[in-house]
Amino acid sequence: MASTTFLIALVVVVAMVAVPAMATDHWVGDDQGWKLDFNYTAWAATKEFHVGDKLIFKYKKDAHNVYKADQASFQSCTPSNDITPLTSGNDIIPLKTTGKKWYICGVGKHCEKGMKVAINVLPELGSPSPSPSSPNGSAPSAASWIAPNSKFVALIVAVFAIFVAIMN
Repeated sequence: MASTTFLIALVVVVAMVAVPAMATDHWVGDDQGWKLDFNYTAWAATKEFHVGDKLIFKYKKDAHNVYKADQASFQSCTPSNDITPLTSGNDIIPLKTTGKKWYICGVGKHCEKGMKVAINVLPELGSPSPSPSSPNGSAPSAASWIAPNSKFVALIVAVFAIFVAIMN
């Protein structure tokens, strides 16, 4: 019994450590890939992007490309001259920072025809988010770190299970 409890506790602890490190590979356009006649705005609206995730642009090499853009380039569909396009047909872009990101196809009028995608990258899953201050501007109470959090609860359960396993 004690070894089973210990094993369960160990699995819980390993899962708590591994889950935040898991990132998502987002295939832009899902099974359709990076192509004309696809609504990338609607596609992006169904996804949640985090630091550590990757965008994967799959397309027929030489038919398209991928430019990282700023908001102005995205809106005007004009790639920046100082950005080298990605052209492999299997372009992988690691999402390393939070905030808005824009990508366009620079071939012909593809961008004007909708071949562009804007995303918002959120903090890494499992990373602590900044604590908001209270409405009067003061810092949160010292006990605010105890707020219900599934990882915190799982850690307490795992520690308790290990303690019980050792005591039996």
